[in-house]
This record gives sequence, structure tokens and C-alpha cells, in this order.
Amino acid sequence: MKSHRFDPAILREYDVRGEVGRQLGIADAEALGRGFATVLREAGGSTVVVGRDGRVSSPGLEEALVGGLRAGGVDVVRIGLGPTPMLYFAEASMEQVQGGIQVTGSHNPADHNGFKIVFGGRPFCGEDLRELGRRAALGDWSAGQGGCEEVQILGTYVERLLSALHGLDPDALASLRIGWDAGNGAAGPALERLIENLPGEHLALYTHVDGTFPHHHPDPTVEANLADLKALVAAKSLDFGVAFDGDGDRIVVVDARGRVLWGDQLLMILAEDLLLRSPGSTVIADVKASQVLFDRVTALGGRAVMGKTGHSLIKSEMKRIGAPLGGEMTGHLMFADDWYGFDDALYAALRLIAATRRLGKSVTQLRDAMTEPFNTPELRLPVADARKFSVVEEVAARLAQSGAKVITIDGVRVSTPDGWWLLRASNTQDAVTLRAESASEAGLARLLALADAQLAQSGVSRG
Repeated sequence: MKSHRFDPAILREYDVRGEVGRQLGIADAEALGRGFATVLREAGGSTVVVGRDGRVSSPGLEEALVGGLRAGGVDVVRIGLGPTPMLYFAEASMEQVQGGIQVTGSHNPADHNGFKIVFGGRPFCGEDLRELGRRAALGDWSAGQGGCEEVQILGTYVERLLSALHGLDPDALASLRIGWDAGNGAAGPALERLIENLPGEHLALYTHVDGTFPHHHPDPTVEANLADLKALVAAKSLDFGVAFDGDGDRIVVVDARGRVLWGDQLLMILAEDLLLRSPGSTVIADVKASQVLFDRVTALGGRAVMGKTGHSLIKSEMKRIGAPLGGEMTGHLMFADDWYGFDDALYAALRLIAATRRLGKSVTQLRDAMTEPFNTPELRLPVADARKFSVVEEVAARLAQSGAKVITIDGVRVSTPDGWWLLRASNTQDAVTLRAESASEAGLARLLALADAQLAQSGVSRG
């Protein structure tokens, strides 16, 4: 391979992702390996750890990726099938490696796949990925013949996960009754090993890895995909239920009454627990998160910071300012106090268990205590990739001219006496996303009317 041109649509802001056979294939995996090996060697590195999820296309893509890395002159440690956080853990804990790549389509449909990359404990994303694209087009790659070894790390990873419960009363943990839904994703084997070692009663759904996702789509942020977990929690009168996405880096929770706790609501619980033990800590949440979260962190004496949407961007900002906790509404939750600063749904679930015991309240009681605003889910409005950023820029310009109160760190978040609404260009889809929140139903309707009026001026409708 002398050079390679990636489909520009697959080099996303946070990772590499596309439809297999149309946008993404074996040659892309090999070229990605060659490019990353070159960057790693230029920085003085020599070894990369590689993992994969359970998609049908993942073994072939992994094989090509490893071939590209070795041809670029770096050694490869293969850890095999597992969740993306296990790859992050391996990169953070194995002294001989300086970077890591997970072959995964995350929460996307079964015919999609991609790569999540970490370099020196930091996300490798955005401009880093675009640089790989430029190098590939020029064939600007190092050459060599790297070695390869296989390492089993699942047991070590699960043992480290369990440290989240150290110091808690075993009797209090023994009363736990929890449901789990791995969704046939890559977290299944780790979940099985984990619950074997957890006190209490644990009922698990779909831990068998199946890249066709036969039971439901691997995205727990779509509430319809939680139907089986809700039914399990209700039928067995469980304390709560936990759902993971296809590669185990996102978490959604269902309480005993069947209510969903999204990422920003889970952050409220985790922040309260953190701030009791580390007063004044900084908590970062993305621009899509509820204002209730930011207000709650402030009320608890913490420093609430609003950041850009994107798991890679939140992790980078946490490192930059030294925040011990961060997350997104979509369920990426990151811990940097007693963990490594990356998003891990399995670890987040254990931290939630620990928080309920330290706070002395169940998940349902903590959910009962939350302010209940009127808000929309994340509404995705189809807009061509070439047009979506322009739409947001046009809306932002008109709002600035009108003197509206806006935050523009990621799209445009508009505050009014009724609450707020947000418009931003999706970094993963041909769409703009809209979300709004108010203290009243009438206020929410007025916010959406304002957003609709702005969108109409740019030729976009909610339909």
C-alpha cells in the first residue's frame, strides 16, 4: 500500500465511523494502522494495544489494522473481544504501550463499524484524525516490521472495576437487586464476570455477544430499546436496571418505577456523592445537559462547567482543567478521581451503586428528589452534511444581531425567561440537533416556537 484516500465522512470529530462496504473497509483499517504507527513512532512510542467489539466485520478490520500497525514499525498487543473501556484500561495500565485502538461501531447499526483511538492517555480525535487522512493521501508513512502478542486482560480489568466498591458495608451491598442489559454488545463477557463477584442478586439480559444485535438496537438512549430491561425490573421488583450500548462506554439506568435516568441525571447523583467526599470539585457536562444539573452542582458547592458535546472533547477538557468528574447527556460518564479519566459504563454502574450506599438513598428516591423540568429529547433534524454547520452559523448570527442571550461554545444555546433551547450540528450524522427545556409546558412550547422560527429562516423544519 503506497497511499490511501479515506472517505472524508468517516473521519469524524470523536472517532472514525462509517458503513462497512460503502464508506469503510479493510484498506481503511490498514491505512489507519500505518498512519497511527507513524505518529506514534515520531513521538517516541513503539507499542499499541488493539481490541475489538463483537460486530461481524470487526475481526477482519482488526486483522487489517494490526497488519498496518506492524508494517508501520510498531509492536502490537492484542487483547481481543471486549468493551471499549477495557481497551482504554489496557492503554492506561500497561507500561509497555503508548497508544490504543478499539475496532468498534459503538451504538451504530450492525452494518456500521469504526475505530476509537487513544494516544498517551488522551483521546486521539478531531484534527488528529484529519492529519491521518492527509498522511494517507501522501503515503507519508513509516515502515518497519513490528511484532505481535496476545494478552488476556479481562480478569485484571474486572478486578480493577470492583475497587469502586472498596470500603462499603458488605451487608448493605448484599441487599442489592439489580437488572442488567448488555444488549448483545461487547460488554457482555465482562458483565458476566463482574456480577459473579458482586454481592446481592443480579439478573442479566443478552450478555451473549452477537454482532447482529438480535434483541434490540445497541443504543440505550433510544427509550424503545429499554423495553426488555423495564419489563425485567417491573416483573422482579428490582431496585433498578442498567443498560449499556454496543461497546460498553455509555450507560442508561431505569429506576424501580420504570423511569429512565439519562446521563445528566446520573451525573447529579454522582456529583452529590463526589462533592460530599471532595468539596468544591469541578464537574463538567456537555452543552445538551439540563440546567438542573448545573444548578445542582453549584448548590452542592461544586464548580459546574459547561463543555462541548462529545466524549473525546469532554475527556480532553477534564484533563486540561483537572476535573474529577464529567459526562454527557448521552451516558458517557468519566471519572478521574479513583479511575483513569475515561468513559466506562461498567465502572459508572458500580459508582452509582456506591453513591446510593454512601448517600443512604435508593436510585428511585434520588430520582424522586430531582426537579422535573419540561424538556424535549435530542431532536434530530435531517440536514445535508455540507449544509448543517452553515444552518447553525446563520441562526447564531441572527440571534447575535437581535441581542439574545446565547452561549456559543458548541452550536448555540439560547436562554430566555422561559428556559433554554439549543441548536448544534451533529458530528456523527447528517443532521442538526435541537433540544429545549423549561419550567412549564407553555414555556417549552414558546421556546420551540422561537427555535422553529429561526430554523424556518434557514430552510429547516422539524416536520
